[in-house]
Amino acid sequence: MTIVIGLISGTSVDGIDAVSVRLKGSTTDLQVQCLAKATYPYPPQLRSQILALCGGASISVADLAGCDDAIAVEFSRAALNIQQQSPPAELIGSHGQTVYHRPPHPDATIPLGYSVQLGRPEAIAHQTGITTVGNFRLADIAAQGEGAPLVPAVDAYLLRHPHLYRCIQNIGGIGNVTVLPPANMTESHPVRGWDTGPGNALLDLAVTYLSDGRQSYDLDGAWSHRGTPCTPLVQKLMEDPFFQTPPPKSTGRELFGAEYLQKYLHQTQVYNLSPADILATLTELTAVSITHSYRHFLPQLPDQVLLCGGGCHNRYLRTRLEQLLHPIPIITTADAGVDPDFKEAIAFAVLAYWRTLGIPGNLPEVTGARQSVLLGNIFHPHRMIGL
Repeated sequence: MTIVIGLISGTSVDGIDAVSVRLKGSTTDLQVQCLAKATYPYPPQLRSQILALCGGASISVADLAGCDDAIAVEFSRAALNIQQQSPPAELIGSHGQTVYHRPPHPDATIPLGYSVQLGRPEAIAHQTGITTVGNFRLADIAAQGEGAPLVPAVDAYLLRHPHLYRCIQNIGGIGNVTVLPPANMTESHPVRGWDTGPGNALLDLAVTYLSDGRQSYDLDGAWSHRGTPCTPLVQKLMEDPFFQTPPPKSTGRELFGAEYLQKYLHQTQVYNLSPADILATLTELTAVSITHSYRHFLPQLPDQVLLCGGGCHNRYLRTRLEQLLHPIPIITTADAGVDPDFKEAIAFAVLAYWRTLGIPGNLPEVTGARQSVLLGNIFHPHRMIGL
């Protein structure tokens, strides 16, 4: 048995999700026991800097280095804090903070993707005194994969059902799906996964803008629920090439971020939408893009959809998904024994554990990589220092 800390901050930049888990087995016999979990918000100034960087703001190399350092310090503090609630950890798996993601393009001079996660894992190892695995996406990208999503490999061992065809739908800043055929169909139907489009990122940006900064997200979808989605505008937005492109595919704030929102807000003026209508229409875009992915890229519709990520708490979004996918049951990963708010942090704890066991962590069917590869670089601590 190995106790591992998993760390990640997603595209919503809400804060650092941290878990301490006890792991046993390897793949088919993998056992995960969650010992502690918590989310540690970023200091407001650092969060603002990260969001600006994700939005394409110009930054000097010196300031980028400073941001990288500051994120590493916050991740180290999160690891030390979560460890106070559980037995000592032997390993940390840190995804870091994504600030830039460019999927590979076959027509590019160099047809490789590029992805940047800040929060130096070597610094985390040094500051915590715990061996740390980080830079998970790089090896998959070097094998000409998308570098994302990486969680489906772990979903396959934690959430596959013996008889039911499941979709595990994460709704973070960006939405992504893991497609899990029943266990008895493993050989004929491989696990698949891809990014479905915007999740909460556009909604959060719009709420911040429309509330003049007084709110950063739409609690329970209450504001959106007061509006009416503009169907013609949703249809127009769904014409974006990303939605029509078959998997493998991944995306981020580079496409569905601040610039996209400004163009969208300009379009809403044509339809004379109220603030509530604007939010309802963005919520509808998330729900419709998920549904579109299922209907166009799955060999069959699932028997169940299990939600996770912050978006699973948006009651209005969940209601729209239920209506669009009726009669398919919409539940959460909690119903299958996995906390929907910390599933991704758990996944990177597992991926770090697999890395130390020499087990590949990517799925070529998901990322488009040419082969299975070991994910992550291992950094050993030299000495313990205080924060």
